[in-house]
Amino acid sequence: MPHSPRVYRGKLWLLNSGTGHFGYVDRATGAFEKVAFCPGYLRGLSFHGDYAIVGLSKSRHNKTFSGLELDNNLKTNGVDARCGIQVIDLNTGDVVHWVRAEGVVTELYDVVALSNVVRPQCVGFKTDEIRRVLRIGEQQAL
Repeated sequence: MPHSPRVYRGKLWLLNSGTGHFGYVDRATGAFEKVAFCPGYLRGLSFHGDYAIVGLSKSRHNKTFSGLELDNNLKTNGVDARCGIQVIDLNTGDVVHWVRAEGVVTELYDVVALSNVVRPQCVGFKTDEIRRVLRIGEQQAL
């Protein structure tokens, strides 16, 4: 279940959503090379310098994505699926930062690295509830 393919620094990177692995395609063999395991259904990939920003989602209540290898990988790693983002060092495969989204937010569909943005916010399409769920940085008077 490849998701969010991106070419970055000469490699084709992608998310193997069905397993929870982030990695790239080896051009010589066509094989998927795992770089890191992320505990969730992966959607959304962006890059900034030596880092990948990966979006994770929890399982849907209707079990749309149940029965995947991801279920076994979560169990093997002793973790539950989570919603949020992980920042992965491309050189080591280490998760160096993460942000969890909890409550009403259970799925992410894409992520974007915003250069020089001091205080990003989330905007809800139906209600403004998301503004009370996730904040990054300190609240500042305008």
